[in-house]
Amino acid sequence: MLRDWFPKNKKHSDYILLTTIGVLLALGILILSSVSASFSYEKSGDTYYFLKHQLLFGLLPGLVLGYLAYRINLSFLKKWSPILLLFTFVLMIAVFLPVVGSKLEGASRWLNLGFFSFQPSELLKLSFILYMASWLSSRTENKSQVDFNQTLQAFLAILVVIVILLFLQSNLSTLIVIAVVGVTMYLSLNTPLIHIPVIFALGAGALVLLIKIAPYRMNRFLVFLNPDLDPMGIGYQLKQSMIAVGSGGIAGVGLGMSAQKLGYLPQTISDSIFAVFAEETGFLGGLSLVLAFLFFVWRGLKTVKDTPDRFLKLTALGITVWIILQSFVNIGAMIGIVPLTGIPLPFISYGGSALAIEITAMGILLNISKHSQ
Repeated sequence: MLRDWFPKNKKHSDYILLTTIGVLLALGILILSSVSASFSYEKSGDTYYFLKHQLLFGLLPGLVLGYLAYRINLSFLKKWSPILLLFTFVLMIAVFLPVVGSKLEGASRWLNLGFFSFQPSELLKLSFILYMASWLSSRTENKSQVDFNQTLQAFLAILVVIVILLFLQSNLSTLIVIAVVGVTMYLSLNTPLIHIPVIFALGAGALVLLIKIAPYRMNRFLVFLNPDLDPMGIGYQLKQSMIAVGSGGIAGVGLGMSAQKLGYLPQTISDSIFAVFAEETGFLGGLSLVLAFLFFVWRGLKTVKDTPDRFLKLTALGITVWIILQSFVNIGAMIGIVPLTGIPLPFISYGGSALAIEITAMGILLNISKHSQ
């Protein structure tokens, strides 16, 4: 039984991809250690509280799950992906239950599991990609019998369910990531051209509606259009993040020496962590991190190109787009080229659930690279 689930494979994974992932994880630990020290001491009296929490509840379980994902028979992921997505939906609903659900800043997004909390929306990103890859590859297996109109309707129906669940959790950032990844996977199958404007029109309409419903989302968009708007109010985070990035200069002020993280810049260990890192290491440090993500997308897309199996190709595409999209939006928001969304920086931002799921996805991607031509 175990041999079926975890078969031996003499082929090697992409060593460049593996090295890039290792570099990103190492940078994540280094950056969080530097950025979180003062905040950790202020909150708990322990300089390394958030770092230790990230290692214990993010990196450690992530490495275990990532190794299992690297070894698992990928056909089992295809077979069980609908069950995994259904299980994730159950967890997404469970966050609203009074016993296990947990609120933070008015949003119900976490499950309280005693000594740690878990955010099901992070698992949703991976389970959705696996399900979409399995479903789309099965529906398009016989190209002569593909009904893309029915496929589009079913695809939109799945997205509607996810929109409802994430809307109830006030989690627009995750919704944007999942929608863009899903649309990219769908359009990669040579779908009819008429579907492109239909999807984008529906997406733009839904986005406008969601922005109008919540005033703080509209405020973020207004600040994006005019960064000098209300610098002590709705434009405060963007203004402070740009000050942090600009203060770094070429080589930075030195690790641990950021002034902005001392109560000036909000969300320093999560959404704004790149701004603090750029302040401490300067243009050179920020550029190094960006290059690491670009290396990742290069190897991820190479895996997509070299993988003959459609399910594996779609899975690799979904994972690669997910990581690079979050990276671009997070870093772009800190320098003012995209609106602030609350999207964390993969491998870097604080969050055990996110890191564990991201490493698991890397295990799958490395596993797929073993099957490349």
